[in-house]
Amino acid sequence: MAVDLNLSIITDNLPLLLKGAGVTLEITALSVGLGLLIGMFVGVARLANNRLIRGLAAVYVDCIRGTPLLVQIFIVYFALPQLIGHRIDPFMAAVGACSINSGAYVAEIFRAGIQSIDKGQMEASRALGLSWFKAMRFVIMPQAFKRIIPPLGNEFIAMLKDSSLVSVIGFEELTRTGQLIISRTYASFEIWTAVAIIYLVMTIAISRLVALLEKRFNKGRKN
Repeated sequence: MAVDLNLSIITDNLPLLLKGAGVTLEITALSVGLGLLIGMFVGVARLANNRLIRGLAAVYVDCIRGTPLLVQIFIVYFALPQLIGHRIDPFMAAVGACSINSGAYVAEIFRAGIQSIDKGQMEASRALGLSWFKAMRFVIMPQAFKRIIPPLGNEFIAMLKDSSLVSVIGFEELTRTGQLIISRTYASFEIWTAVAIIYLVMTIAISRLVALLEKRFNKGRKN
């Protein structure tokens, strides 16, 4: 059966969809930004000499990577309030769950990036009198960061798409906005097509931006 595409429904609801896309980008940027901080510390902890610190970091990474983001969102939004005694704002719950999830994946990205640096760099830094932390901060991490730009870009894109899961707690990002419009217009085909195109445009734009950053860093390294 042929589908009668009603473009006017898309154009009429485009402002709402774009507003939802802006919220999606906000959640993604905050989640990956906080995940970057979490992942950096956990990634370094994964390589620490202290067994306890290494073990705790490994438990965090394994637990988060081994459970679905959807379950983590439910735990933060529905289960955690029962422990602390008050309701959590949906935005805070969405960003919190996504940040914790992103941090585990970013930690492994940082760990791999650090381990890709020649061990002689650390040995030379220590021989010059730098402490382990200073050598990591001023010598190892700047070099590792240049190498992890592509996987960090992939993590941003993955989180952009995975953030659609926060719609289950009623938070109105792009996917939830699409659902609300469909409940009012019954135009499933038109709205979901528009939602998919908006996601595609955002992911392509981010991919191009990451490629430009990678090219710039590689050019600077050659010079």
